[in-house]
Amino acid sequence: MRSSIVLLFLCISLSALAQQGTSSPQAAPAGQPAAPAKPDEVVVVTGTWEPMPLEDLQRSVQSIDVQAAPLLFSSTAEYLQLDPSVDVRQRAPGGDQADLSIRGSAFEQSLVLIDGLRVNDAQTGHHNLDLPIPLDTISRIEVLHGAGSTFYGADALGGAVNFITAAPAMSELRLRVGFGNYGYNEQRAVASYATKKWSEQLIGDRSFSTGFMEDRDFRNAAVSSEMHFNTTLGDTMLLVATSDRPYGANQFYGPFDSWERTKAWFVAWTQDLGKQTGFDFGYRRHTDEFVLLREAPSVYENNHVTDSWQGALRRHDEIGKDTTVSYGAEGYRDQIDSNNLGYHGRNRGALYAALDFRMIRRFSLSVGAREESYNGTKGQFTPSVSAAYWFAPSFKVRGAVSRGFRIPTYTDLYYSDPANAGNPNLRPESAWSYEGGVDWNAGGRVALTATVFHRREHDGIDYVKCGPGFTFDINTGTCIASGMANDVWHAYNIDSLNFTGFETLLRYRLTHRQEVTVGYTGIHGSQNAAPGVQSQYVFNYPANNTYAGWQGTVWRGIIARTRIGVTQRFARDPYALWDFSIARGEGRIRPYLQLTNLTSTTYQEIDGVAMPGFGVIGGVELALFSKKR
Repeated sequence: MRSSIVLLFLCISLSALAQQGTSSPQAAPAGQPAAPAKPDEVVVVTGTWEPMPLEDLQRSVQSIDVQAAPLLFSSTAEYLQLDPSVDVRQRAPGGDQADLSIRGSAFEQSLVLIDGLRVNDAQTGHHNLDLPIPLDTISRIEVLHGAGSTFYGADALGGAVNFITAAPAMSELRLRVGFGNYGYNEQRAVASYATKKWSEQLIGDRSFSTGFMEDRDFRNAAVSSEMHFNTTLGDTMLLVATSDRPYGANQFYGPFDSWERTKAWFVAWTQDLGKQTGFDFGYRRHTDEFVLLREAPSVYENNHVTDSWQGALRRHDEIGKDTTVSYGAEGYRDQIDSNNLGYHGRNRGALYAALDFRMIRRFSLSVGAREESYNGTKGQFTPSVSAAYWFAPSFKVRGAVSRGFRIPTYTDLYYSDPANAGNPNLRPESAWSYEGGVDWNAGGRVALTATVFHRREHDGIDYVKCGPGFTFDINTGTCIASGMANDVWHAYNIDSLNFTGFETLLRYRLTHRQEVTVGYTGIHGSQNAAPGVQSQYVFNYPANNTYAGWQGTVWRGIIARTRIGVTQRFARDPYALWDFSIARGEGRIRPYLQLTNLTSTTYQEIDGVAMPGFGVIGGVELALFSKKR
């Protein structure tokens, strides 16, 4: 293994020397960020009613560029680790059943989007990061901190993560192959064709591993096709994608040699209808096959199939020099066919409107409201108010108040096994979020953001149980004597949960090609619960999460990054993880090396589920063809 690492380092260095000053005119652009006289303006679409520069937002939003140095990252989880307020709890490398949470929320309280379209699974929140698209399809990731139900509806209680694709900037063909320990093997291919009015991009990837321990093998595959073109109506985007992920699930659901396989299909269509109106449509199908005992599948098996459809019509109107009105309507349908959960379906509809007043770099105010109902029940009203004031062009203060809600998943409502019991009488959970913060940007050299936040949850959904000799009474919410050796986990509405925290992120640009980032988020939670009642998910949040990272060009087109992160979960000991990557970021031949958990730290992100020690992936990407539009 050491010999392989040394050899790959030599390959990267030799590649740099061989191509110094001899790159083909059609060679792909450098993997590192460009070096303009002024930093490029970052425009975001998440947490705002219309595209807007990140520095003008009144909400706490992080934007992560996925295409700046793709050879230094191997998964969406590694990108999300650049935001200390995001907690990705993995059960294995590659994102198999990764749970996402924002600001200490439960994983089902964070909404996942692809190009603004929902991909949360109606069966269970455990599949929210089971993305149907390859990693190379993603252009950037935007993370909205705090309730986002006014923008996106149900499930955006703690925040939202938006995986955004983009039309290719050039015609190109790239191939990648890599290998690693634990029998790891990966292949990727990107083929795109772009003109001024039309583009098509095909992307496929696959990876597999024999596993770092018994029954932890996996095989992941994903393919996507994305087409962009322009007509008299405006821009059109059509995305079609599918994924297949079988994996060994040892420890995932207890001390069993389990096995699971998920498949996903996704279709997205966005259409401009003139300059001020747009239409979105999305369809997602997700299947989940679970076997409790891999060597004896007939003992216990679950099969779930969920389908979801969504459509939205949106419009923006300027009613003055500095004022914009946004409004629209949305419809959503999901259904499940399951041998354990049964057959169920529900419909949702929503109307929203918002008013934006902006005097750029002086003052801005946004007021919005949304009314959403499902299956003819009482609607959920989710208002939001946010404002920002600039004391100077480089310094602003901001604040926001918003309400979010989540409806129960089908697992929450109907699941049943010897250790868990759903509750068909669960009510939607809701929360009010409050935040205040400051943003400072010293000419692009130093940028600092800091936010204090508070969330008050009502009817929070969690699984609870009592200790030995007692059982949980779902009618009274208390523990009663029963003589039972073990109680089961019951889905239940918790009356009151409060979370208070502080988040900060500092970026310091050493040179125009090197940057240091330091981030920290601290959270404190409190709950009013009856004596003896235990919660399963509420207090799994990181009380302290911090990291320091560096990324940039080191020598003749060689790019590198390193990150050291320390996580301390509630009532648990902290653990530290150190990652390092290096690659050739330009030219036709681009070797890369990715090292994870260099200190081989023993840790668990999900209680009872072991994670691997030191990991290495090395390989090469070939840029066979590239041509700008």
